Amino acid sequence: MVLINNSCIGCQQCIPYCPVGAILFSVEDRKSEVDLVKCVECGTCYRSGVCPVDAIEYTDLEYPRSLRRHFSDPTSKHELTNMPGRGTEEVKTNDVTNRFKENEVGVCIEMGRPGIGTSILDVEKVTKALSNHGVTYEAKNPLVALFSNMEKGEFKDEVKGERFLSIIIEFVVPEERTPDVLKTVKRISSEIETVFSISLAGTIDDDEHIPVMEIADKLGIEHKPNAKINLGLGRFVEA
Repeated sequence: MVLINNSCIGCQQCIPYCPVGAILFSVEDRKSEVDLVKCVECGTCYRSGVCPVDAIEYTDLEYPRSLRRHFSDPTSKHELTNMPGRGTEEVKTNDVTNRFKENEVGVCIEMGRPGIGTSILDVEKVTKALSNHGVTYEAKNPLVALFSNMEKGEFKDEVKGERFLSIIIEFVVPEERTPDVLKTVKRISSEIETVFSISLAGTIDDDEHIPVMEIADKLGIEHKPNAKINLGLGRFVEA
């Protein structure tokens, strides 16, 4: 857990380094302190080395609070993937993993950002809404370990009080269901108290037609020209 001990001299140099505004200055004590409800255990304040008296402490965490560090601290490794990060390699290596195939769309919904963060309760609003669309979640994404009922999009009760800097929901859906999925996400967006972005990835036809772009166009979804493009330099090998 990130704590500020009695060595604090109240210089407030650490405050701007917190990406979720969890470090506050106590006028009464003339010291900085951490709001443990807001803190996502990203460790940014500690790693910055900005404290002139080393008053910021980094302590061990117990489950479920330890999840905050796993999803928010880029140096922390998930037990599920044994890799740092909130998700997997996403859809960027599909040419060798074949995660999504022809007539399927790979979807990544990234919730939260520095400055606002996100909560499991917000994530659950999205996953519950998606439960009627037959999405297939990426098994290696650490988020799936937190489900109590993946089919219904419900999370374990003990993790519902946790917050993260950001989190990624990864799944595959058939092309024909993709419009309904996107409409559902748009509908539920008014109930979510954070920001989010959606990444869509699909295969390219032999005639260089990109079905996923056509889906976005029909729904009036603007897609940026700086999208990531997989060049197909790898080769999928059937196990």
